[in-house]
Amino acid sequence: MSDVIRRKTRPIYLGGIAIGGGAPVVVQSMTNTDTRDVDATVAQISELALAGCEIVRLAVPDMDAARAFGRIKRRVSPPLIADIHFDHRLALAALEEGADGLRINPGTMKDDSAVAKVAEAAIRRKVPIRVGVNSGSLPKDILERYGGPGTDALVEGAVKQVAFLESLGVEQMKVSIKSSNVPTTIKAYEMLSERMDYPLHLGVTEAGTLISGTVKSSIGIGYLLYRGIGDTLRVSLTRPPVEEVKVAYEILKALGLRQRGPEIISCPTCGRCEIDLFSLVDEVERGLTGVQFPLKIAIMGCVVNGPGEAREADIGIAGGRGQGIFFKKGQVVRKIPEADLAEVLIREAKALIAYGRLTTDGGSENR
Repeated sequence: MSDVIRRKTRPIYLGGIAIGGGAPVVVQSMTNTDTRDVDATVAQISELALAGCEIVRLAVPDMDAARAFGRIKRRVSPPLIADIHFDHRLALAALEEGADGLRINPGTMKDDSAVAKVAEAAIRRKVPIRVGVNSGSLPKDILERYGGPGTDALVEGAVKQVAFLESLGVEQMKVSIKSSNVPTTIKAYEMLSERMDYPLHLGVTEAGTLISGTVKSSIGIGYLLYRGIGDTLRVSLTRPPVEEVKVAYEILKALGLRQRGPEIISCPTCGRCEIDLFSLVDEVERGLTGVQFPLKIAIMGCVVNGPGEAREADIGIAGGRGQGIFFKKGQVVRKIPEADLAEVLIREAKALIAYGRLTTDGGSENR
């Protein structure tokens, strides 16, 4: 359970998924395939869904991509968001093809009349709009007024765009306000959360590579979530998008906001470790790919902290010289040769998962 007190926001619904209004924080990602390549995009969306991605965003750079959107939509299960810039006709086409949501930045549209046409179509189809404000795409007048894409500029850009859409009758909205600078992102979201009750989509834009992007996203997104700010999120990494989903869930699990899939507790190793812990952890993680049921697994390299961590987990091992002591629900079960550790942990984990599914309603994933 989490001690985070969530900020109250109005609920919206995207393809049947609740965002805001106290619903669990929703994990999103974005494909990096060419949307016009239907087969490749469908394959990537399926991979993302298996990893736990609940909503997927697709770039729609031209009309061919907009038409492909519908063919993709008919072959996948997660709700799909069309990411639109510059040409409002692409948004209209994506809506015709069944888009569950739109991501637009009104600042990149040609004129207000174009945005009005998009708003009208979205209202008619009951499709929510995400107002996505990025430090790299603020209108010139705001950049000139503030001398750059700082916190105040970002917040004004978001507030101004939301107010314009409200004037057009749009009610189903969520808002993002991203910078590649972590302190700027944090402060901007804090300010925005005080000025509106729309659901907020969190992210640190252009966060970077696996290591730097994970660190920046964990600090920025994690801090905001701990403050109760944020209803949905995307971790941006220069990596395959499935890695974004994995990092997102680790952030949520660390804060106790979502419990999806196994939580592996493992030590960094030191000179006392006498088993190949790196390979063991990797093999167990691969063996449990796609598992959604929450489970705590301790995989420890020695007898210093190993027994204590293993006792606190659902299952675990404390490594020794070429073997490991296997624990289950706090009790020592037996010693296992190192060569058999991965197989035993995977088998026992799946057995506990099967038992858990028989004795619960499966809803613990969202607790």
